[in-house]
Amino acid sequence: MLYQDTVESEVLVHKPWFIASIFALVLAAFLMINLTGTTMGELMRPVIGNPLESGLYGRFAIAFVIAIIFCANLVLIGFAPLKLQIGIVWLELLALFITFFKLFNLSLPFIWDKLPILIAQGALTTLYVSAISLIFASIIGIAAAIAKLSTNGFAYGIASFYTSFFRGLPLLMQVYLVYLGLPQLGVMIDAVPSGIIALSLCIGAYMTEIFRSGIASIDRGQWEASRSMGFGFGLTMRRIILPQAFPVIIPPMGNMFIGMLKDSSLVSVLGVWELTFLARTIGQPTFQHMEMLITAAIIYWIMSACLEVIQSRIEAHFFRSKVR
Repeated sequence: MLYQDTVESEVLVHKPWFIASIFALVLAAFLMINLTGTTMGELMRPVIGNPLESGLYGRFAIAFVIAIIFCANLVLIGFAPLKLQIGIVWLELLALFITFFKLFNLSLPFIWDKLPILIAQGALTTLYVSAISLIFASIIGIAAAIAKLSTNGFAYGIASFYTSFFRGLPLLMQVYLVYLGLPQLGVMIDAVPSGIIALSLCIGAYMTEIFRSGIASIDRGQWEASRSMGFGFGLTMRRIILPQAFPVIIPPMGNMFIGMLKDSSLVSVLGVWELTFLARTIGQPTFQHMEMLITAAIIYWIMSACLEVIQSRIEAHFFRSKVR
C-alpha cells in the first residue's frame, strides 16, 4: 500500500495539470498578500525596483517568482526516493522557520544565557507534572473504563457522569476550581499538586474512553475462556485482556501524553515554575518576550518530537509482538 501510494504521488506530481493548478494557487495566494515593503520585497529589489513604489507590478513579480520556485521545487523533489523527499521537505521548512525567526531580530546572547534555566527548571518541571498526571490519569481511566463496561448501574452512573463533567469543562477552569475551591473546603494545597490533580481528572476522563474502547475491542470469548479456566477478574485483565488491548490503546494514549505536555502550560497561571511561566517571567523585565517565547516553543516542540519517536517505537514493538 505504501509503495502504491508513493508511485501514485510521484505520477501526480509530474502531471502538467497538477503543476499548473499548484502554480495558480500559489500565485493567487501571494497576490492576495501585500508583500510590498517587507523583507521579501527587499530581496526582490533587483526584479521590481523599490518595493514601496512597485505597486501591483511588484506584488505580481514576487508572487510569480515564488510560484515558479515552489513548483520547480515540487517537481524536483518528486524524483527523489520517499525518505529523501521527507528529509528535503523537513530541511526546507526548517530553513523557512529560521528565516522567519530572524525577522524578529532576536538577541541570541540573551537566549543562550537563559537557556539552561529554561531546560533545567522549566522543561524538567513540565515533564514532571505531565508524567505524574499521566500516571494518575491512567489509573483513573482504567477504573472508570471498567465501571462503564460493567452491568452495575451505580458504577456506570458515576463513571459516565465523571467523563461527561470533566470533558465538558475547559481545563483552565478545572485548574482554578481545584486550586481555589479546595481551600474553601478546608483543604490547603500547593500549586503543583493542584495542577497535577486538575490535569489528572481532566485527562483521566479522556483516558477513560481510550481504555474503554481498547478493552471493548477484545472479543467476548476471551472473557469466557478465562472464566472457564478459573481466572479471576484481576488476573483476566492483567494477563489476557490488557496485553491484547494495549496495541489499540497505545496510539491515542501517546497522543494524550503529548497533548498533556502542552496543556501543562496552563498550570503557569498558578505560579508553577514550568516552561511557559519561566519564559514569560524571564522575558518580562527586559521586554524580550519573543526571545523566551520562541525558545520555549522550540523546547516544547523538541520534547513532543521525542515523545513521538518513543510512541512510534512502542507501536512497532507491539506490532512485531502481534505478528509473532
